[in-house]
Amino acid sequence: MPSLLLTSVLALTACATPQERVSQREDSLAAAGFIVRPANTPERQDMLNRLPPHRFLQRPHGDTVNYVYADPLVCDCLYVGSQTAFNRYQQYVQQKRLADQQETTAQLYSDGAWNWGGWGPWGPGYEFGPGPGW
Repeated sequence: MPSLLLTSVLALTACATPQERVSQREDSLAAAGFIVRPANTPERQDMLNRLPPHRFLQRPHGDTVNYVYADPLVCDCLYVGSQTAFNRYQQYVQQKRLADQQETTAQLYSDGAWNWGGWGPWGPGYEFGPGPGW
């Protein structure tokens, strides 16, 4: 039963269209402080088309580094962010990944079929270490 639930959760995640996945990422970029620059002129459109889509690129500028993320698929725009914005985005991605893993684990073991008691006497005051059964 748990493997069926895991398969279902993974299938739902995989069902998101590429546009939906990019859109979710872009919401996170905006929340992290990235600025949207639309490709609303022929020159900008040409420049956008030269960048690898949906990838971060570092753009040094003097003593600072900016990050750009090109999206010709959903918004037809360029996201530009500072090192601080990029760090916030990375932190969000890491937190979301952990939360998704915790949610999946909780769903897998919430059906009552998993019995932790079969693994030993755990509880307050119990110490792990070498002993019977270890």
